[in-house]
Amino acid sequence: MEDQEMQLKVRRVTDKFTESMYVLANEPSVALYRLQEHVRRSLPELVQHKTDMQSWEEQSQGAIYSVEYACSAVKGMSNSSLYFKNIDGLLRQAISLKERINNSQGRSPHVSPPPHIRSTSS
Repeated sequence: MEDQEMQLKVRRVTDKFTESMYVLANEPSVALYRLQEHVRRSLPELVQHKTDMQSWEEQSQGAIYSVEYACSAVKGMSNSSLYFKNIDGLLRQAISLKERINNSQGRSPHVSPPPHIRSTSS
């Protein structure tokens, strides 16, 4: 009887040991399988996100370039006000000289400049 009990106990121990060895041997492959399964499911979505982000980056770079170009154009325009003032002064001188020439030749005493060139201070 004792021999049968001993065999039963030995069998249980060996069964438990075999089961443990089986789990230990298969656990890494099960984990790798689950990992592979997860990657296959999530990879297409990740690739789509990456593509979207690259597209948004390109659009942002284009918008940044446009804004920088517009800012430099505005700065250039604000720096050109001196030139416009100079042109305005030269046009006034030309109109004044034209009036003097007309007066000296006996023509009409006053030639008015176009409305956009007239001075409010004269």
